[in-house]
Amino acid sequence: MNELTATIFDIERNSYVDGPGIRTTVFFKGCNLRCAWCHNPESQSGAKQMMFYQNKCTGCGTCKRKCPHSLETCELCGTCTLYCPNGAREICGKDYTVEEVLREVVKDQMFYEASGGGVTFSGGECMLQIDFLENILKVCKENGIHTAVDTAGHVPYQSFERILPYTDLFLYDVKCMNSDLHKQYTGVGNTLILSNLARILEAGKRTWIRVPIIVGVNDSEEQMRSFKTFLDAHGAPERVELLPYHAMGEHKYAAIGKDVQKFSVPTADEIKKLQQHVNGGIL
Repeated sequence: MNELTATIFDIERNSYVDGPGIRTTVFFKGCNLRCAWCHNPESQSGAKQMMFYQNKCTGCGTCKRKCPHSLETCELCGTCTLYCPNGAREICGKDYTVEEVLREVVKDQMFYEASGGGVTFSGGECMLQIDFLENILKVCKENGIHTAVDTAGHVPYQSFERILPYTDLFLYDVKCMNSDLHKQYTGVGNTLILSNLARILEAGKRTWIRVPIIVGVNDSEEQMRSFKTFLDAHGAPERVELLPYHAMGEHKYAAIGKDVQKFSVPTADEIKKLQQHVNGGIL
């Protein structure tokens, strides 16, 4: 094993929503999109950061008394997280080696084999740490573990070429078909994202496309028809999932000192209506 490291903010076991079967999902820190509806805002910065949950704090002052530096100029030593009696503070992000991640992943290998599951590398944007991602994918395949990469696709296609041999499934996020709206709500246009997706589909790679449905942004019939036209031109993925916006990550914005932008939650009927415009439907 080499000593490459990646900054990871969570490793979640027993996931049923990040690919087939029972999965372990490894969340990489750092993203080059700034989606207004992001439910993991702590994933956006590639740097480690302190998260402070005001609603858990009782004002006991233990963190200040124990801090060897200053809470106002936090050096992320982690002392306050050890002594806080209510878990109001936590450091988001930890450096892992390839070997350390593999050690976590193989713990549940028997469940992968029984359920058709495996490991999913997500984020943030896991492909921004491409050297590490390529290496961990390779060793997972060498150990007989099914691999999936969850990506928004805003990276050079050369990065995809590096991991194609070791990736069994792509979970590909499509935010918005209108490039101007895409830039308005994510900070970047969608030309590179759609170009990469087209090349993956045309190469016949196993792909699930996931579309977060955001009311007033990408929930128009026009955009769904545009999406269908794109798929007709480049090949149907194995699955298309229309995922309704949810607000479960809103409390995290305050924890990292950011304002949250709120959106409405689409109804089941609205999702069903949009689904009718998507080739192949939703599984």
